[in-house]
Amino acid sequence: MQPQLQQAAYWFVYIFLELSILLLVISFAVSIVTYFITPAKVRRWMDKYSQGLTGNIIGTALGGLLPFCSCSTIPALIGLLNVGVPFRVAMSFLIASPLGVLNLVVISLFSTMFGTKIAIMYIVATFIAAVLAGIVLDKLGLASEVKDVEVRGIEEETLAPTTNTANHWERWKPILIHARDSAWTLYKQMIPFLLVGVGVGAWIYGFVPTQFFVKYAGPQNPFAVPIAAAIGIPMYVRTETMVPICSALVKKGVGLGTVMALIIGGAGASIPELSLLAAIFKRKLFIAYIVTIFVIASIIGYSFNFLFAI
Repeated sequence: MQPQLQQAAYWFVYIFLELSILLLVISFAVSIVTYFITPAKVRRWMDKYSQGLTGNIIGTALGGLLPFCSCSTIPALIGLLNVGVPFRVAMSFLIASPLGVLNLVVISLFSTMFGTKIAIMYIVATFIAAVLAGIVLDKLGLASEVKDVEVRGIEEETLAPTTNTANHWERWKPILIHARDSAWTLYKQMIPFLLVGVGVGAWIYGFVPTQFFVKYAGPQNPFAVPIAAAIGIPMYVRTETMVPICSALVKKGVGLGTVMALIIGGAGASIPELSLLAAIFKRKLFIAYIVTIFVIASIIGYSFNFLFAI
């Protein structure tokens, strides 16, 4: 077997299994959480704490803190929408989560590879971008562009009756069974999209050489930043993996802003993530999300190149 084909095949199997496990585990957990956090409770809480800018800040902070990769964010997003979290807040969560805005691992990697100053700038820039993006997408009237895909919580009437003498297992058993069934149902809906996304990602991973990025994202190219953002979008590489790669690219002469665009594009809108979003977003919102990530990556990339120009 050719090395490239072997590498792509290994990547496909590894990533498909990893994402499958993540989807099932997170969907299971979300189903349990949505039993205890009912839509009525969430609406009351959000009425108090998620109005205006505060809500988007909360959504961004929550998404940025959770150690999710881009694809494992999707079940959590569905759960948030199902329990009544405002669309704009959910979108800020969706954008912030894969970028690792407040993720300690990502922050540590940025500090180690690029320095503390650049790490802080990345956090501030992506945090502000996620907050504003959620607001803009909502103002564009895209809240109605979400399909009816659910990670369902358990209604009280679906639970098996228990008594005051029921033990711990008897009280939890119906909840766990429903969570298991809900997670499996969602996973089956996502499998076709997952296979397509991981397959394309495996081809890119195995057959597109690193030299390709250096050639088309060099500092002499005035279009290097948007090209890097566009190249990053089809990739599926976690931010934790992309940061060391981009550190090496910087040492080879690629502009700092260019690699930032590559990181944000790759983390925020990888093909596997977009494949899953296609299952829950209608066309307008799907396109708007891709454009949003591209614009964020480009603006931050150009800003970094400008601020760190020699």
